[in-house]
Amino acid sequence: MEDLVSPFDESVMDPHPPAPRLDSIHGKRVSLLSISKPKSAEFLDALEQVLTSEHGAIVSRVQKPTFTRPAPADLVDEITEVSDAVIEALAD
Repeated sequence: MEDLVSPFDESVMDPHPPAPRLDSIHGKRVSLLSISKPKSAEFLDALEQVLTSEHGAIVSRVQKPTFTRPAPADLVDEITEVSDAVIEALAD
């Protein structure tokens, strides 16, 4: 019989409230985070166009080194320091 390995992390984290919602994204700094999956750039290109032209957001692009691992702590710190909002692209 084969051993089965669960993909779920068994660690327990303390619950925390979600970040407060923005009233509007007009003039806000929105970071678009690509996790480096195929087709995420195409999705973010279209999203950036909508956010800037229709909603007046100030958009920056950020990319994780690889989709197979969590974002490095320094990248997370950088994003949170310069962003009012973050949108993460998960695509294939």
